[in-house]
Amino acid sequence: MSFTARILLLGSGELGREFVISAKRLGAHVVACDSYAGAPAMQMSDESEVFSMLDGERLRAVIEKHKPDYIVPEIEAIRTEVLVEMEQEGWNVVPSARAVAMTMNRDGIRDLAANKLGLRTSRYGFADSFEQAEAAAAHTGFPCVVKPVMSSSGKGQSNVEGPDHLRQAWEYAVANMRGDRARVIVEEFVRFDYEITLLTVRTKDEILFCPPIGHRQERGDYMESWQPAAMSDAALRQAQDMARKVVDDLGGHGVFGVEFFVKGEEVIFSELSPRPHDTGMVTLISQNLSEFDLHARAVMGLPMRAIVMLYQAAASAAILAERDSENFRFEGLAQSLALGRECGEVDVRIFGKPLTRKHRRMGVALAIGARAEEARALALKAAAMVQISQD
Repeated sequence: MSFTARILLLGSGELGREFVISAKRLGAHVVACDSYAGAPAMQMSDESEVFSMLDGERLRAVIEKHKPDYIVPEIEAIRTEVLVEMEQEGWNVVPSARAVAMTMNRDGIRDLAANKLGLRTSRYGFADSFEQAEAAAAHTGFPCVVKPVMSSSGKGQSNVEGPDHLRQAWEYAVANMRGDRARVIVEEFVRFDYEITLLTVRTKDEILFCPPIGHRQERGDYMESWQPAAMSDAALRQAQDMARKVVDDLGGHGVFGVEFFVKGEEVIFSELSPRPHDTGMVTLISQNLSEFDLHARAVMGLPMRAIVMLYQAAASAAILAERDSENFRFEGLAQSLALGRECGEVDVRIFGKPLTRKHRRMGVALAIGARAEEARALALKAAAMVQISQD
């Protein structure tokens, strides 16, 4: 069978699932990998592999077996030193092995942004022990935020109001880290007005920006997002300038999800993911090219047309499970979609995860509106109508 490119996807969650769909539309052959069978992206891919990507020997063996044109990481828990070695041997890691290694761990990307590039960040410190966490908190002051240097979806993150709660936050962060690094970052708690994700697309020819995406988190995890986020032209220019600097330094091609806090006219760099971002799921309904379409085109070196918002405003809201279960069903889907006939455009995406866990994202509701507030309200209402029941 002929195809345009062979892609090895490392991680097969909901973001990987949408990326596979976009890549398949462009004729790619995709091998999806994850630590368990039946992961969302595997359901859409041509082939799959089940293994821990922290197993360096197995990771290398899978790459050599499938001989991909592009190695595309989608998760944080990967033996990144193997990717660095493979890239040196001539394999193409997206966006680059350095970018993946730097951003898989918060210490690398934070030091790059603050110390090398001179970007405005919150005060911070790293800790390999509780005693070092105490010293870092003394530097940042209270309240502060404690989280693992390697984690995803807010796991292990705590807001700490005072020193009496620091040990609990340290233990929670270590218990919920990904990978094998018992290290945390302690950050100043920034009293921001709002936070945004600036999806930044680095192609072989240029850097493009999607309209800014506002978002709300709980437990450090994305709950809802909306586009465009209201911000001044001056603040947007600051964010774009900072994103361009860090993305250019990391190099490679693809979508980068660059997160910022905004306080008045001041923009503060927060984090970066070298791949599509969960808050960017709103682009499934808002843009002519979703973040997954953009990533696939940039990865494969294909031409990129202008990024255009299709509507005045759009929003997304996560559909969460309430408990752990292997046997469950979705209810209320018809009622949720019917809102599109009553109130405006509504869509729902179910991720196809085989197990539920408490607070696990199982789907997303998408909506459009004349204003961001209207789109947000509609997306939240649509998400609330989809219930996950245990059999």
